[in-house]
Amino acid sequence: MLAQIVVGSVLIALTVIVEAAFIGIAIAALRRFGAKIVTGRRIVKLIAFITGMTLWMVAALTIAVWLWAAAFLLLGLFPTLEEAVYFSAVSFTTLGFGDVLLDKPWRLLSGFIAANGLILFSLTTAFLIEAVRGVHRDYG
Repeated sequence: MLAQIVVGSVLIALTVIVEAAFIGIAIAALRRFGAKIVTGRRIVKLIAFITGMTLWMVAALTIAVWLWAAAFLLLGLFPTLEEAVYFSAVSFTTLGFGDVLLDKPWRLLSGFIAANGLILFSLTTAFLIEAVRGVHRDYG
């Protein structure tokens, strides 16, 4: 059980670092280009801004899923990359179909990845809401 706690904690820490880096880069871009979003064709730029920020944050979440899948493969918990990525994506989104499961000695990781997904989706949502509010408040 201790190995599961260590592995799960390390993976959560890594994915939070990735998410924080993506948010940091997005904030830097927003500071640099924020005023340009609301000039000229405002609605088109706002749509592009929201779309770009959303896809950027989805990229961060995708990396988190792949980090978990890589860990599952390294631990030998799944025989194929497809199965590891599938389980990671389904568990990370807390969907948890139950058609693919971890073996009993490692099943605690299922809870870790679900908690990680909840945390990162919440952080992503909070950031996107604040980014749009910030553009409206500071430049609108």
